[in-house]
Amino acid sequence: MKKYKWSVAGLTAVLSVGLLAGCGAEGDAPPEVEAPADEPTEEVDENATTGDGDTLIMATSADYPPYESVELETGEIVGFDIDIAEHIASELGYELEIEDVDFNGLIPAMEAGRADFVLAGMTPTPEREENVDFSDIYYEATNLIVTKEDAEISSLEDLDGLTVGVQLGSIQEGEAEDLAEEIGFEVEKRDRIPELIQELLAGRLDAILMEDTVADGYMESQSGLAQFEVPSEELAGSAIAFPKGSELREPFNEKLNEMIDSGLMDELIIKWFDTEE
Repeated sequence: MKKYKWSVAGLTAVLSVGLLAGCGAEGDAPPEVEAPADEPTEEVDENATTGDGDTLIMATSADYPPYESVELETGEIVGFDIDIAEHIASELGYELEIEDVDFNGLIPAMEAGRADFVLAGMTPTPEREENVDFSDIYYEATNLIVTKEDAEISSLEDLDGLTVGVQLGSIQEGEAEDLAEEIGFEVEKRDRIPELIQELLAGRLDAILMEDTVADGYMESQSGLAQFEVPSEELAGSAIAFPKGSELREPFNEKLNEMIDSGLMDELIIKWFDTEE
């Protein structure tokens, strides 16, 4: 949101005219001064939102490829969510700044005023909706159990008496706790996905409950892993989170739906998830 200020040159000109008029001899008519031509004004976007200045701050958890992760060569945060945020921010006339926060701290960080929105593969839940507003769903996925190949775990029933890891604060955390009561396994929680993978490979976890698109990235980069789908009646959809009452929600929704209708969202899904058969 741009602020307009007097220029120094313009202010000096106005003061100069005032001084000339005040210093003229008694009875002398003040010199005629041409009125300055109207300066062109920038067109104001009626859909402009209430972000802080010209920059929007996005909070994410950059350990969740392909949604968001740190590119090792450059240190830059990249991913599906990043492309979505950059496109929408550009369309609305904002610069974008990205803050990397542990997933469990994303909503508290936004509530504390450290971010304008959260884009991190986050699923709307009744509990989260008590504290934040969500956009429309922009992507849906399923959950998987990831194990080591030699563990001979191929069904939920095989997890009885074992230890299953899950990311703290994720939608999978709640699902793991529900399944643990039903099946009888122990749930271990960690802040970030790489920690879970390391502990699985080290034998301190027997399995991990995680989203399929995220699991696929680790399956490709790490040998010796196996997976199977967790049966569910509902897909785990992702949405953008905003502070309660944020004026950003409506214009973001408009741009999200434009991306879906134009086919741009499908292009990004193919780019990051490689869904082409």
